Amino acid sequence: MAEALPCATLSRALTEPQYGTASRVRGWVLLEQAGPWGREAVTESRLDRDLARALDRSATAAHLRLLLIRRPAARATDQPRACFVAHTSRRDRWLERRLLDDPAELLELDMARVVAGERPGFGEEATEPVYLVCTNGRHDRCCATYGRPLALALAASHGDLVWESSHVGGDRFAGNLVCLPGGHYFGRVGPADADRVVALHRKGSIDLDHYRGCCVDPTVVQAAEWFVRRRTGLLGTGDLDLLGRDRLEDGLEAVRFRRPGGGALRVLLRVSRTADPRPLTCHSLRAEPPHVFDLLELAAEPAP
Repeated sequence: MAEALPCATLSRALTEPQYGTASRVRGWVLLEQAGPWGREAVTESRLDRDLARALDRSATAAHLRLLLIRRPAARATDQPRACFVAHTSRRDRWLERRLLDDPAELLELDMARVVAGERPGFGEEATEPVYLVCTNGRHDRCCATYGRPLALALAASHGDLVWESSHVGGDRFAGNLVCLPGGHYFGRVGPADADRVVALHRKGSIDLDHYRGCCVDPTVVQAAEWFVRRRTGLLGTGDLDLLGRDRLEDGLEAVRFRRPGGGALRVLLRVSRTADPRPLTCHSLRAEPPHVFDLLELAAEPAP
């Protein structure tokens, strides 16, 4: 029996759109942990087992995304480890950094407050963004196949801003890149594309060809944002301000954005499932039909 195609290979072969696929996340903790990571990275790493379980339970209870990070190609050391705490929402986005002598210091952090957007003062405010490249090959082989070359390429051009990370979601879109504190997700980023995507982002602009969406929004809003940007050329990260979303009948959704200089844009989408189920990860036990977003109308309106 023929072996199934890797999920990223299959997704590329099917020319599956990437827009509207970013995970929705409000609170983040990034903990430096070198060495190997298992499929469940936090609890299957070289972290103390009891500490790992306690941190994993706290993050799950708070609905916070806890990721392990490491320097590309770095070896384990006994030096203080970096830790980042971030919040991503339309109301506020921020990033704090702290060096930990002992990862157990993270037990002091109120993760629920981070998700709620309250700055915990756990570390100093970070003045530069963080760029995460998922390389967790034990979670999905595609993350290693596409993520590791991407991480090395970005580290060569952007140095300390770049970290390998554990699973961020969307294995089939590897190499995956997440930018914090903005919350922007990019997929199918190769070494040749890497510098351009990050250079544009640092200037406040979106590389739309690789854009999956922003984690502050539901997937339908992410898809609507992509269509607006594609039609209007509004590529600035702050160009579109969400005004509202209306769920209509028969899978229709209306999303409205305020545009720069006044006025609004209304996007009408149909949300459905593809008629072609397929494995969404390399570990999928069953085929699933991904969402499909069809643009029906994009119209200008007066600002409210």
